[in-house]
Amino acid sequence: MTFGVKFEADSGDITEHPHDDKPRPYLCTVCGKRFTTNGHLKRHKETHTTEKLYSCTQCEKRFYTMCSLSSHMNVHSSKYKCTECGKCFSKKQDLGRHRRSHSGEKPLECAVCGKRFADSSNLAHHMRIHSGEKPHKCPTCDKAFSESGALNTHMRVHSGDKPYKCSLCDESFSRSGNLETHKRFVHSDSKPYDCYYCRKLFKTSGDLKRHVLIHTGTKPYSCRHCSECFTRNDQLKTHLLKKHNEGTCLTCHTCYCNDVDLRLQLWG
Repeated sequence: MTFGVKFEADSGDITEHPHDDKPRPYLCTVCGKRFTTNGHLKRHKETHTTEKLYSCTQCEKRFYTMCSLSSHMNVHSSKYKCTECGKCFSKKQDLGRHRRSHSGEKPLECAVCGKRFADSSNLAHHMRIHSGEKPHKCPTCDKAFSESGALNTHMRVHSGDKPYKCSLCDESFSRSGNLETHKRFVHSDSKPYDCYYCRKLFKTSGDLKRHVLIHTGTKPYSCRHCSECFTRNDQLKTHLLKKHNEGTCLTCHTCYCNDVDLRLQLWG
């Protein structure tokens, strides 16, 4: 099965090849990334638009560029398929990195702390921990990010863009993870996460993690004013309000009262 014109990924992207020394004279004025060719720069600039114009005909995903869509279609054609687990990828290099998850191979080592990585992109991201580098800056509020993907997601705060639309209702979301969570909670009875201790089932990994604290007795949320500790963050918030009267005072626009109970309702 074919899916039309094929494009190569932006091989000129500096984040894809952090260790080479190719000249990259083409600068993106939005995020500061550099590229080897003007063509790579033009395709990259499309990622800064607020609308994903290119949609996959096989699934619900949408993309900023035709290049990204074309790479994605390789997943449906099973062009780059792992022979170990059957998982499919959009690019050959992604399949190569994935194969290392089966072999356990981590050929790249951090020169600062010695931690090892399976691919260069993960190593490059890790190195920013040591340097504090955040090269991807928001042109609207100047907030900076270490990864371009985080910047793209952040930009939706300003644009209000919600490209991930539920196929079962009218809800839309700014993040794909939020859409998946919505489908699991609202449109599915599936509970894939089970507790090791009591085998109780949960819809999300977060719900499972919070539940496990009951069995382990761990109370990671501690009060800054006293020695009280809690298993959940909402319990700590309630404690801070009732015992220490801590929190922003909010007023009800119907009766113009402002008290602890009102703040608890709004926070909950």
